Amino acid sequence: MPKMKSKSSAKKRFKVLGNGKVKRASAFKRHILTKKSTKTKRQLRGTKLVHNNDKASISQMLPYSK
Repeated sequence: MPKMKSKSSAKKRFKVLGNGKVKRASAFKRHILTKKSTKTKRQLRGTKLVHNNDKASISQMLPYSK
């Protein structure tokens, strides 16, 4: 059987951790930053975890990740 392909967009956006959780970057941090407060921009830094409701669709997009 041929191998299944991973979605390239998902490969770039998500990282599956060792414990099975999925890491993602924050949205709303790319542009139009002048009208956002410093506090908002600071809270958008770093990474977040994907919500449990979305894990099934992400694992479908990344078939060979844990």
